Amino acid sequence: MSQAESPNRLNRDVTVDDVRQLMGASTPHFALQLRNRIARLIDPLPAGHPARELGETEIARLTRLGFDGETRGHAAEIGLPTLKSVTDTGSIGGPGAETPEPETTTH
Repeated sequence: MSQAESPNRLNRDVTVDDVRQLMGASTPHFALQLRNRIARLIDPLPAGHPARELGETEIARLTRLGFDGETRGHAAEIGLPTLKSVTDTGSIGGPGAETPEPETTTH
């Protein structure tokens, strides 16, 4: 998955629909790339902007999804545990994840 932005988003105001379009393909495999694209997309937006608020919520969800994955396997099958995620702790982060959250503001 490319982290390059769609050219049609570069010359107009960012909308909630732009954020939703990126959210639509969120799987553990691509979660961190999508998180980074959303962070860049909402970076110039002011605090309180609807697209920024949705984007910040989605960044947190994608960070968890990217590092913790999703439950795999069938928990209901007797004698077979679910497969472990990328991390065993259930917390955000993991090997090589010194800074799991992208910088979303310009300071």
